[in-house]
Amino acid sequence: MELNYIEHIGIAVKDLEAAIKYYEDILGLICYSVEEVKDQKVKTAFFKVGQTKIELLESTDPDGPIGKFIEKKGEGIHHIAFAVNNIEGQLQDAASKGIQLIDSRPRKGAEGLDIAFLHPKSTFGVLTELCEKK
Repeated sequence: MELNYIEHIGIAVKDLEAAIKYYEDILGLICYSVEEVKDQKVKTAFFKVGQTKIELLESTDPDGPIGKFIEKKGEGIHHIAFAVNNIEGQLQDAASKGIQLIDSRPRKGAEGLDIAFLHPKSTFGVLTELCEKK
């Protein structure tokens, strides 16, 4: 697998507006984008720190992936995302090395990225996202 850089760190929150206020007022970051990804049942907010982004994730449905995550584990780090080229090839490479895939094919994510997830059971407990900008 060839990773280019950390694209973002995803953080699950219960209240997006309150979390945005903390990141702006306390940490001094600027929220540059808020977006709903309906098929993932999530609303996102993005901040940039150097080249790396922080993605806040608020569930729009308690039965969505973020809603279930927060119910089970509480608020906090949800995933780490890496920028890659040729996401389909990277998924094939991961699968050939025995990594369990959540997504065998890329799908559309926030900010227009193609995304796919590797299962945390195969990645030492860390939900890992691969992202490719087309």
